Amino acid sequence: MFVLDPTTLVGFHTWLSIIAIVAGIPMTAALLKGHLSQRWNGVYLSTSAATDITGYVFPFSGVLPSHIVGAISLLLLAIAAVALYGKGLQGAWRRTYAITAVLSFYLLIFVLVAQLFLKVAVLRDMAPTQSEPPFAISQGIVLAIFLALTVLAARRFGNGVNFARPA
Repeated sequence: MFVLDPTTLVGFHTWLSIIAIVAGIPMTAALLKGHLSQRWNGVYLSTSAATDITGYVFPFSGVLPSHIVGAISLLLLAIAAVALYGKGLQGAWRRTYAITAVLSFYLLIFVLVAQLFLKVAVLRDMAPTQSEPPFAISQGIVLAIFLALTVLAARRFGNGVNFARPA
């Protein structure tokens, strides 16, 4: 049985990303309904940022694609945090929050798909270098879904804010 030990860096980083992904689902669902779930947004923003930050603690030489994705994600999360906590979702910041929060969630799912293709034998066999069509098609589908979710969240949440009941 595969167990991730949260006391190791890999285990801690992986658990943070799992929590961020789980929190990202109700966060995005609430935005799609035009609501803001304060609990899930806080959990999502903090664990997603912690996931990105811990990704830089791993030993490396040179800039890797994961560092670029992490930097973009941290930038999106910083803008989302400013929109939510600094600007109180006033005016255009409401739409900005929806866009940056959902796009940062996309990047977590992008990395999840990449990791699945690295770690799951049947997927690794289909795309051993991650340049094969199954990988590209999977990532293309994820991108299309998240582009649609981002547009919908921006439209629905950007039109007004309603606070969801705490879950």
